[in-house]
Amino acid sequence: MSTELDQLCINTIRMLAVDGVQKANSGHPGMPMGAAAMAYVLWTRFLRHNPKNPAWPNRDRFVLSAGHGSMLLYSLLHLSGYDLSLDELQNFRQWGSKTPGHPEHGLTPGVETTTGPLGQGFANGVGMALAERYLAARFNQPGHQIVDHFTYAIVSDGDLMEGISHEAASLAGHLGLGKLIYFYDDNHISIEGDTDIAFTENRIGRFESYDWHVQYLEEGNSLPALEQAIVEAQNETRRPSLIAVRTHIGYGSPNKQDTAGAHGEPLGAEEIQHTKENLGWPLEPGFLIPDEALTHFRQAIDVGQKLENRWQKAFEAYQENFEEAAAELRRWINGRLPDGWEKDIPVFEPDQKGMATRVASGKVLNAVAPTIANLIGGSADLAPSTKTLISAEADFQADNYGGRNLRFGVREHGMGGILNGMALHGGLIPYGATFLIFSDYMRPAIRLAALTEQQVIYVFTHDSIGLGEDGPTHQPIEQLAALRAIPNFVLIRPCDANETAQAWQAAIQHRSGPVALALTRQNLPTLDRSTAYASAAGLRQGAYILSEAANNKPDVILIASGSEVQIALKAAEIIAAKGPATRVVSMPSWELFNAQPAEYRHQVLPQAVKAKIAIEAGSPQGWHRYVGEAGQIVALDHFGASAPAQTLFEKFGLTADRVVEKALECV
Repeated sequence: MSTELDQLCINTIRMLAVDGVQKANSGHPGMPMGAAAMAYVLWTRFLRHNPKNPAWPNRDRFVLSAGHGSMLLYSLLHLSGYDLSLDELQNFRQWGSKTPGHPEHGLTPGVETTTGPLGQGFANGVGMALAERYLAARFNQPGHQIVDHFTYAIVSDGDLMEGISHEAASLAGHLGLGKLIYFYDDNHISIEGDTDIAFTENRIGRFESYDWHVQYLEEGNSLPALEQAIVEAQNETRRPSLIAVRTHIGYGSPNKQDTAGAHGEPLGAEEIQHTKENLGWPLEPGFLIPDEALTHFRQAIDVGQKLENRWQKAFEAYQENFEEAAAELRRWINGRLPDGWEKDIPVFEPDQKGMATRVASGKVLNAVAPTIANLIGGSADLAPSTKTLISAEADFQADNYGGRNLRFGVREHGMGGILNGMALHGGLIPYGATFLIFSDYMRPAIRLAALTEQQVIYVFTHDSIGLGEDGPTHQPIEQLAALRAIPNFVLIRPCDANETAQAWQAAIQHRSGPVALALTRQNLPTLDRSTAYASAAGLRQGAYILSEAANNKPDVILIASGSEVQIALKAAEIIAAKGPATRVVSMPSWELFNAQPAEYRHQVLPQAVKAKIAIEAGSPQGWHRYVGEAGQIVALDHFGASAPAQTLFEKFGLTADRVVEKALECV
């Protein structure tokens, strides 16, 4: 039964949220007020975590997908004993605080993921649960359950409205992720008012159709009912669980409870007074934490340390019996790669016919996969086209969580969010693949991967009009520029098989953010690096001199990425024959190049050479910074068309002859 202490603790959570939002004059008080009871039961009676070590590997994960209710999470973190002071709660949403408007991973201790756009946290949780299952299948042994934790989340009406939640929930049900437990904060209110104005589907039936275990609680403040529901969800091992809880937004507020007025604005001084009186809470001081409540919450410190110590002893016993596996798990958790793994990267022989860079990518992936066993991923139903299957591995399915090939289905939105959750869980290097044009479907998740500095690898194939007959709906034009606009994001567009191999090495070694490989559908010659052209290792500098001008003194510099490097090489021969000394620079990655010292950048692209021509089958946006005011750009400022690839390049002027014309104009 609920005790007076329980109610005191729950109201402490509510009032911290109310006072924090009021002091900031900004925020969402209603959700924390309504969801406080379910969060309290979970955090004090079930959640296995250690406030003094938020990175304990086998902790339960908690995701506040309804990130606008961030004061709920900040209150729980402070009360439980995480390194988040009361001053930080009082500094909610202010410059330099650890309590931003929406939770941010890496900024606030104990925040597992950055949840801003609704639905992303929902998908992240699925990725965390998926990662737990793969690691458990890989490392657990009879009597040694080293990886064994739950993933919990609180999700809102808004999360369930967003399409990404449909995709992620469908896949979670298919995979039978039984250690995934979500609380649905069913408060019937969104910003515009009652959810009946736009959201009347049968949410319970929907999740049952996804093969989730679903419970519905009529009273969100009934602690016994909440506790029993969590026990039942934990005991359901075959299906993920949704506990739909009828709550009341702004609970306790006499005039704003169950209204949109409690959703996204402070209650106001007068209403706060009425609310405190209604809940029997002292009017002063603000941010009050009764000693009894704090003592009760802070038990999490001692309990959490005991839980981690118990796990550490279990891990030591595991290590005695499975030394090699234990070392491998430690390496994965710490983000270290096996010694000498790069020796497995293939070197491709010169070949005029060559191969598509997507094909080369598949060969590289399969070459390194046996050594880097935590490299795991798949595609949005495009594995045959993106070449992203690990041929020697099984599929990850409900009957085989040890498989490394993920079948995301036609779910690009969900795939993006799930990949982020896998990375945030720790221990894995996730990758996901689709056509470059469909990166638009993934953009919110891609942006969050960059924001949270997570290592996620994207394999984007069919990277230009070179895909041909599928036409303008499938031919990317502005996508390269759009992806390059994302901070802390690395885009690599290799020009042949050996640059593709180097691109994979760069992506696997890049730990502080996402990397995307933009790859061709059409074949590209594999350049002879032994005599005519520079080593593909130059890719790791982002841009390098592929073909040097006579006497190392260029009159013209041609800069290109990907398939257009071939156009640059052909044009260089013609220009040189006409007199001007011509350098060809392969520039697969702006971001890697921009990170190089100025001396190197000026060596590759000397400022004294004014005749610079950039060539790329995409938007010209951004290339001006490399060619300067006197340079030229041969690119596309319009959509493509349905025709064979070579026809399109000719019709749209992406030819060596046009590059020659532009270069001679500059000279």
